[in-house]
Amino acid sequence: MKLRKVTAASAAVFALALTATACGGGSDKDSGSSSSGGGGDKIKIGIKYDQPGLGQKTPQGYAGFDVDVATYVAKKLGYDEKQIEWKESKSADRETMLQRGDVEFIAATYSINPEREKKVDFAGPYLLAHQDVLIRADDNKIKSPEDLNSAKLCSVTGSTSAQNVKEKLAPKAQLQPYPTYSACLPGLQNGAVDALTTDDSILAGYAAQDQFKGKFKLAGFKMTNENYGIGVKKGSDLKAKINDALEAMVADGSWEKAVKDNFGPANYQYEPAPKIGDIKS
Repeated sequence: MKLRKVTAASAAVFALALTATACGGGSDKDSGSSSSGGGGDKIKIGIKYDQPGLGQKTPQGYAGFDVDVATYVAKKLGYDEKQIEWKESKSADRETMLQRGDVEFIAATYSINPEREKKVDFAGPYLLAHQDVLIRADDNKIKSPEDLNSAKLCSVTGSTSAQNVKEKLAPKAQLQPYPTYSACLPGLQNGAVDALTTDDSILAGYAAQDQFKGKFKLAGFKMTNENYGIGVKKGSDLKAKINDALEAMVADGSWEKAVKDNFGPANYQYEPAPKIGDIKS
């Protein structure tokens, strides 16, 4: 009789442990993992923190086109804005963050290319950007990439954009080193440099800042195609769900509204929303 009491008690403890594990210990659900498909307590999303118009951390919160896209996608996955945990995703860290499971997906000016597709999967693309140059609003001398041969071009440490221009289009361009794109803008404004080059979406975001409105313009050179995608862990079932969300965002007008809200002040001549899977080389 005594043995049967001990066995029953042990069974009760074991059953309680199983119940607790099933109800509260599911880390996949708590982080909103791709296996759950949404509806967890939180979802972790990677964005840039330092790109105005795209992904920026401000005293008021997080803002930008990538933030708007990610927020819309998260809602379609079953998460409201308060359930989003934003994570800074620097360019060099993006693949590692996805592979480790630090975030569920990344929307951070993340261009789709074959090398990255070996490591992660991409939903989208959701924006077709191009390498361009930003010049002063009253500049009438730089009308083609070749005109940069007689110009001082801002070169950001670690960036290949300015070097691409010098090697392929304007070999005589004078590269002026600056630590960041934002550091280039005062130099562009005061004439220390004549042009700044990177993706047109990024340039439009910088030019749209309140302190620079009306002072700069995009040249519209469209020197490369940059297909921005949403990165997910390799093999994740989130890819298909995010693609559905992106299609819905375009269909209901939210995509175009987000573009105009974030890039409108720079008169950004944006491309139409790309079709899912349509990668422009």
